[in-house]
Amino acid sequence: MRQITLIAFLQAQNCTNLASSWRHPQSRIDTWSADYYRHIGRVLEEGKFHLGFFDDRLSMPDMYGRNHAHTVRHGIRCVKLDAVTVLTVMGMATERLGLGATYSTSYYEPFHVARLFATLDLMTQGRAAWNVVTSLNDGEAQNMGRDEVIGHDERYDRADEFMAVVLGHWDAWEDGAIIQDKATGLFAHPDKVHRLDHQGRFFRSRGPFTVPRSAQGRPVVIQAGQSGRGRRFGAQWGEVIFVVYPNLETGKREYAEFKADIAQCGRDPEHVLVTQLVNTVSAASKAEAEDKWAVIDKLPLEIDALSLLSEALNFDFAKKDMDEAFTEAEIAAMSGLQGIRDRVLQASGKRNPTVRDFIHFSGRGRVHNAIVGGPKEVADQLEQWFVERACDGFVVSATYVPGAYEDFVRFVVPELQRRGLFRKDFAGTTLRENLGLPVPPVGDWRRTRAQTAR
Repeated sequence: MRQITLIAFLQAQNCTNLASSWRHPQSRIDTWSADYYRHIGRVLEEGKFHLGFFDDRLSMPDMYGRNHAHTVRHGIRCVKLDAVTVLTVMGMATERLGLGATYSTSYYEPFHVARLFATLDLMTQGRAAWNVVTSLNDGEAQNMGRDEVIGHDERYDRADEFMAVVLGHWDAWEDGAIIQDKATGLFAHPDKVHRLDHQGRFFRSRGPFTVPRSAQGRPVVIQAGQSGRGRRFGAQWGEVIFVVYPNLETGKREYAEFKADIAQCGRDPEHVLVTQLVNTVSAASKAEAEDKWAVIDKLPLEIDALSLLSEALNFDFAKKDMDEAFTEAEIAAMSGLQGIRDRVLQASGKRNPTVRDFIHFSGRGRVHNAIVGGPKEVADQLEQWFVERACDGFVVSATYVPGAYEDFVRFVVPELQRRGLFRKDFAGTTLRENLGLPVPPVGDWRRTRAQTAR
């Protein structure tokens, strides 16, 4: 029976993805302590979440006004820890929870990323996932030794080759290669460990790879691109896809279209899970939830939206007055998350929206389309999206931590379980088992990629 996939949207920073969340009276303020992340991991595991996933960027938001002072003053995602290190801490505090982290294809070498996540996969007994991003703004580029971000489509061309190198390395050790026969002295069969010898447009990498396969074969691949080029990349490579559909009808249409894209890549659409971002404010009753929402809704500031829009779209919004329309050239120059730009254009109905339009229609810096209610109200909306096939599950975003996750586990999870929509226990020990995904055979991706190229 098809059941909901639940993923927690995490940040290794001073706030959640809601930049103002650190000001919430019940938010913990030790967001750089090991205990903070251990606690979150245990809460999510108690709620039988499939995966805790860390979003990440390689710079603090300083595109607005080309200065970081406002970012630090207002706590707009200014503290960012290394997500894989934090993930390891969570892994040691949990036994079944899947563990995902973001790593960029624009600023690292494929061999390094392959080894990092393959090692994490072994150390967590097959629970690792890699969120593939191409990075999106000049601040990240300048921290990593470049002057500006690579062009949008070229970033994805590079990412395609990056994936081929990583997966090629992950395929180096065949199943059954390791023998460890002390009597004969045979550790592993040399003919079952292969060099990659990749030479391409962007990368060269020889091998042999130094990390054998884990209990789940290889880490699960997460992807979140919703632009045309990003969606093609996700259909080719992703196994868990994060989406932000603006409403149910759009979600149903785009979900069906994306599943068709996956099939055209020669892949099984049932083995790619599409998960919708949701913001929930839950409590024992709707009235209590509305009281919680009243506190949360007062937290965001206008500067939060301006800073985060500048960061995400790689365009300095300080150049424009609030009611000044963007020119078509300026719209075209927004090279970051083009899905946000396109969503604003569509929702506003304007070819030349203003700064105020971007703040309003993007929802950046605020809790967008919050689901506020008791167990029934929240579960009703999640059930509708899931049953009507607008998604396969949800990425649950927190308005403050740890309380938002604790509330979801306490109030919403039992109601979903009562309705038969969500599991009551983990299916197995690995992330793939718990997601219902098969262990990928060595070289499977090569066959589907060859089919796509024809």
